[in-house]
Amino acid sequence: MTTVLWITANPHDHDTSYGMAVGQQFVQAYLSANPDHEVIHLDLFAMNVPQLDADVFRAWRKLEGGASFATLSEVEQGKVGRIGELVDQFVSADKYVFVTPIWNYSYPPVMKAYIDAICIVGKTFKYMPDIGRVGLLKDKKAVHIQASGSRLSPGSQDAELEMGHRHMKVIAEFMGIPSLASIFVEGMAELPDQAQVIKEKALQQARELALTF
Repeated sequence: MTTVLWITANPHDHDTSYGMAVGQQFVQAYLSANPDHEVIHLDLFAMNVPQLDADVFRAWRKLEGGASFATLSEVEQGKVGRIGELVDQFVSADKYVFVTPIWNYSYPPVMKAYIDAICIVGKTFKYMPDIGRVGLLKDKKAVHIQASGSRLSPGSQDAELEMGHRHMKVIAEFMGIPSLASIFVEGMAELPDQAQVIKEKALQQARELALTF
């Protein structure tokens, strides 16, 4: 069965957030076109997503030195074990739907923590002699739905300030994902009188893209 991870990093729901509404529409349209596929929603704000901290790096050094997982402290086991669960779940999925808002020109910190948890050598990338880093997820597909009050998409006046989708694109390439489709829900704060039109346009984009995703 094809598995899709619907990964959201927003404390608001689809009734409050334009981006979440577009993400929900995408998933609904996708399931309508692919009723035999499984979509798993990962609400990062409601999950345990460990940050890479001293406990994690200390545990990794111990494991690299030959220590067994059982010899790690309880805290180290909890954090490293959880990171292992997250990356294994990510690798086992076939497609990814990332939904994020823009906060101060990037996405919320919990998305960066999640990305750090899934960018693990030997799992999503590896190093090869004379070649360097090689992404391992070459058979996957991904889409990024990003909402922002300002217009920040490629080609806009402030595009160079945007660090959310640009980083997501770099990470997708880093892991070997062949392409990252995108839907930008943007400009609602700059153009409040057009907010509903902006939302409807993005919803339509979501319905159309879902059919070929």
